[in-house]
Amino acid sequence: MADEGGDDSLYPIAVLIDELKNEDVALRLNSVRRLSTIALALGEERTRRELIPFLTDSNDDEDEVLLAMAEELGNFVPYVGGPAFADNLLGPLETLSTVEETVVREKAAESLAKVGTQLPEPAVIEHFIPLVRRLATGEWFTSRVSSCGLFGTAYHRCPSQMRPELRSLYGQLCRDDTPMVRRAAAHNLGRFAERVEPQCISRELIPLFQELTVDDQDSVRLLAVDSCGPLARLLTRDESAAHVLPVVQKFAADKSWRVRYNVAQQLCQLCEALGPDLARSELIPAFVRLLRDSEAEVRGAAGGKVAQFCSLLGANESCVVAVLPCVKELAADSNQFVRASLASVVMELAPMLGKAATIEHLLPVFLALLKDDFPDVRLNIISKLDQVNKVIGIELLAQSLLPAIEELAEDKHWRVRLAIIDYIPLLAGQLGSNFFQEKLGPQCLKWLSDQVYSIREAATSNLAKLAREFGPDWARDHLVPQVLGMVNNPHYLYRMTVLVAIASLAPVVSNDVLCHNMLPVVVNCSKDKVPNIKFNVAKMLERLAPLVEPVVVERTIRPCLLELNSDGDSDVRFFASQALAHTTPMISA
Repeated sequence: MADEGGDDSLYPIAVLIDELKNEDVALRLNSVRRLSTIALALGEERTRRELIPFLTDSNDDEDEVLLAMAEELGNFVPYVGGPAFADNLLGPLETLSTVEETVVREKAAESLAKVGTQLPEPAVIEHFIPLVRRLATGEWFTSRVSSCGLFGTAYHRCPSQMRPELRSLYGQLCRDDTPMVRRAAAHNLGRFAERVEPQCISRELIPLFQELTVDDQDSVRLLAVDSCGPLARLLTRDESAAHVLPVVQKFAADKSWRVRYNVAQQLCQLCEALGPDLARSELIPAFVRLLRDSEAEVRGAAGGKVAQFCSLLGANESCVVAVLPCVKELAADSNQFVRASLASVVMELAPMLGKAATIEHLLPVFLALLKDDFPDVRLNIISKLDQVNKVIGIELLAQSLLPAIEELAEDKHWRVRLAIIDYIPLLAGQLGSNFFQEKLGPQCLKWLSDQVYSIREAATSNLAKLAREFGPDWARDHLVPQVLGMVNNPHYLYRMTVLVAIASLAPVVSNDVLCHNMLPVVVNCSKDKVPNIKFNVAKMLERLAPLVEPVVVERTIRPCLLELNSDGDSDVRFFASQALAHTTPMISA
């Protein structure tokens, strides 16, 4: 980046100083968000000489301004002259990484790591490592907390002779007197381990990990759980079994439900690291304990991992015997969110179990969840129907499936109705055209007259997807006549929706149906009394023109547009003229 843009007249630094000292927080925030533009105007040299020192000395006390500054500086390397000058950014970011507000410190540490990865090696040794050392040994806990997220970057970039010091410093942070520092060290331990040599992980980091897992603070143990998966992946299988597995088994019965919740989230990662044989013998009891936990949040987290857990372990007899009774219990759980979490994955068990076991063990669960009072439970089951259809077919579920769909389609909450519309094409493929048309076809058309615009809009797209699923002949017989019959609805908003539905179906149906059935209806709507209908006709005709022969454009579409172009309403004339401009080349071609 050249410095010729750095003339004093382009952007005096005094202007920025005045803006950043203004009492108006919004003005200061806006100035900070324009720092890159300001730096471009100043040029690289003046940015380093004037702007960066000013930001370093800035004493703004508004967290929102400081957060924006921390974020901007993380992307500032090109504006100070590239990686060779990136160390200029360390000063203001170091200051920001020691403030009291957590989100500011986290963003500053993130930006410091980003800048640290771009520094040349001499600058890492001269500037970045000393910065990490200062923060890690700072008097205030805020600096020590921020330092924890920088060790991975520093360790990866520094010479081998400096690495023992960094490992020692990290050990001090893991044993810090302040719980917040230990929390940060526990949270970043897995990332730091990814940079550390394998022999040092088991010798130095595992003892730190074990100390953190017995910390008297729940919040520290909670974050130590996050390191279980990464450490298990980095260690050998035997080392994972010796050092990580006992910790997870103990954590699964921890007195803090938040710790147990985190174990439920991490358990599948540990299964991957240990392998199916060892995981089956050692982790199934812990998983079953979590599925039957006294806290709903833990049961929900574990229930959402049932399919992944069984997939990793293989759906053999020991897994089925242990896990399926818990699945049946969760399907009748008193907490609706637990049932919804289970419903989102339980259908995925069917391919693992096979037809006979699915019918025996899972079909009653599916049927019970399809009748659940909570809409999200039913929606989650319906969204995964294809998994069951591959194994046992849809017939065994149909009797309970249809009432569940009908209730969701009429749900008083419009977002529930919208969600079920999204699953209709999936259902269509599972049920087949005849069954679908008989049971659900009328409902798909009824949505076109819903009071909520988002539902009507989704319904038009749904019709096009159904037409593609079942083919143009089915659409001609079962969709087009019904849609066209709704064009005379007394309410103009519903008439507009029908026009949109016609346009959605047009690319799917045959050219004969488009020209002889649909196009005349659209043209007839151009005589509607409501201007909104007429200018929508103009927009629809513009969309339909490329789908028909030039002779149809000339004889049918353009005469209609010319008439609309002389309408008394300015909006109608505007859209008509636009459509005419787009259709003229079609005739000449």
